[in-house]
Amino acid sequence: MPDTTPRGLTRLAFGGDYNPEQWPESVWQEDARLMREAGVTMVSVGIFSWALLEPAPGEYDFGWLDRVLDLLHENGIRVDLGTPTVAPPAWFYRAHPEALPVTAEGVRYEFGSRGAICHSNADYRAAAAGITTRLAERYGDHPALAMWHVHNEYGVPVSACYCDSCAAHFRRWLADTHGTVDAVNEAWGTAFWGQHYTGLAQINPPRATPTVGNPGQALDYKRFTDATIRENFRAERDILHRLSPGVPVTTNFMTALSQCDSMDYWAWGREVDLVTNDHYLITDGRRTHVNLAMAADLTRSVAGGAPWLLLEHSTSGVNWQPRNPAKAPGQMARNSLAHVARGSDGAMFFQWRQSRRGAEKFHSAMLPHGGTGTRVWREVVELGASLDSLAQVEGARTQADAAVLWDWQSWWAQNLQWRPSEDHDPRERADAFYEALYDRHLTVDFAHPESDLSAYPLVVVPALYLMTEAAGNNLKEYVENGGTLVVSYFSGIVDEHDAVHEGAYPGPLRDALGLTVEEFSPLLQDQRVRLTGPDGSELTGDVWTEFVVPGAAETVWTYADGLTAGHPAVTRHRLGEGTAWYVSTRLDAQGLDALLGWAAEDARIAPRADLPRDVEVVRRTGEHGTFLFAINHTATDAKVPLEAHGTELLTGERAAGRLAVPAGAVRVVRLDG
Repeated sequence: MPDTTPRGLTRLAFGGDYNPEQWPESVWQEDARLMREAGVTMVSVGIFSWALLEPAPGEYDFGWLDRVLDLLHENGIRVDLGTPTVAPPAWFYRAHPEALPVTAEGVRYEFGSRGAICHSNADYRAAAAGITTRLAERYGDHPALAMWHVHNEYGVPVSACYCDSCAAHFRRWLADTHGTVDAVNEAWGTAFWGQHYTGLAQINPPRATPTVGNPGQALDYKRFTDATIRENFRAERDILHRLSPGVPVTTNFMTALSQCDSMDYWAWGREVDLVTNDHYLITDGRRTHVNLAMAADLTRSVAGGAPWLLLEHSTSGVNWQPRNPAKAPGQMARNSLAHVARGSDGAMFFQWRQSRRGAEKFHSAMLPHGGTGTRVWREVVELGASLDSLAQVEGARTQADAAVLWDWQSWWAQNLQWRPSEDHDPRERADAFYEALYDRHLTVDFAHPESDLSAYPLVVVPALYLMTEAAGNNLKEYVENGGTLVVSYFSGIVDEHDAVHEGAYPGPLRDALGLTVEEFSPLLQDQRVRLTGPDGSELTGDVWTEFVVPGAAETVWTYADGLTAGHPAVTRHRLGEGTAWYVSTRLDAQGLDALLGWAAEDARIAPRADLPRDVEVVRRTGEHGTFLFAINHTATDAKVPLEAHGTELLTGERAAGRLAVPAGAVRVVRLDG
């Protein structure tokens, strides 16, 4: 069986995508020298090199790659070797233009970018298997090889294709998934609008229609697309396992909800030997370090709590957003070590040397256009030394305080057309609840709604429109056994086929929450409602309200105005040994903090008022002890209380009592005992 850690890597991974084919061979020796100077331990190679490795069908040129891998090995640098199947060559598309994907409107994309692939196309699949086989045969036992990197960022920039090949493949998938056309009709509710099918051959992908199409069909097509792409990954992975035994195989995820919405990463996490992720700050004016923490927690959760690897992020600015500011001095290291705190066994970048040509020539790199005299280069070298001092952290697991439930398939379903309000955004609610937990200094695991939740005193459901009966029973059992549950509005509404659960809303959550919802009453744009508590205090909601009918639940906050005035807004239900909270409107940050404060009391989670805002404290525990990461995202020096004495690994100093963390800095303490 393949290992789950990069082969031969004895320190934390540090490096980036290395694209020597963009440079004359005379530069390669300088690259190797500077990599040693920076403390680079691993680089990713060959991800976009198909056209150079196979310049014509069945004709291969591996000489340049032989020299690159040998050079890296001579310099003690491990290799994450890519299969270049994200970018088939121009000759391939000239021979097989039908391998280019088609939009729902019937437009076929052209060659000239990346990721332009119909994943159902048999010729693409055969060609991908061919180049993967050749690479595995040649490099499967190369001494520099640490792991295999299949494809690149599946699902980005395009995932779904709507061509005739996909239509035929979709029908086969429907037969495997549902069995008969009658079962498809039942699942999709085709009796509505006369959409009934009498044979699977009549079914096409959900192409452009005059008005809204069938939501069950659209949801299944998202599942089909994800499953089809995963089939192609497995095909390459299995070739690599067979021809390069013992070497882990991965592909780089993009788990951040701000970056990819087309992959079900719960399913993908079960297919790779090592979970890896790419993360880029979204510079929309928000607190970017919170999005970073959320993405890292989500990636670790996809890995089942095991260590994972940050395979790409940026040293400074990127080039593909409307505005791309540089990172502030020290921010690169702070970002990198925040990922390590939350479970990554390293920090890698796109890319090693900044490109002079192509679409990403303004994307920052470890070695900038300005060379070794730049601030970025100096910070890269400093970060390499810091990661070297944290070698003992490798393999340790991050400790979580609470869980957030998230399901990509529910996200797909809720984002389909014709919902009660376009202002309700499941990603926004997930971001908001996560940020509120972050500001209470709680480390979060994400969990699938049907997973074992018994380890968590507090479980939060920010947006779970689609929920199975099994998930509802799981949450009820969780509460009965002593857990504290917090559920936000418009959750538990439909089943796995996007059919509304029988009976009153919220379907399988009714028993756990001790209530029903008689009717949704979304608010108009910019409309707000007041909520009053038993002590006369007030909260504010917007976007959404509901007519909540409490059963066994008690009303904690009541709508003070609007159409739902006098009705419950926030309820609390004691069930068995636990408690379930329900909030039927979109609370602002102050309201979410209050709600989670009450829930934390029920969960017996002590407040952490001794930690300043935007100073995060995260723990990893492993073979070599417990490591406390203190990360100061503020412009002010901070003090972090320590529960035990220890050694600060970045400075080598002893630490006790209250740990000093300078503005913008990171400290990592290996606690004694």
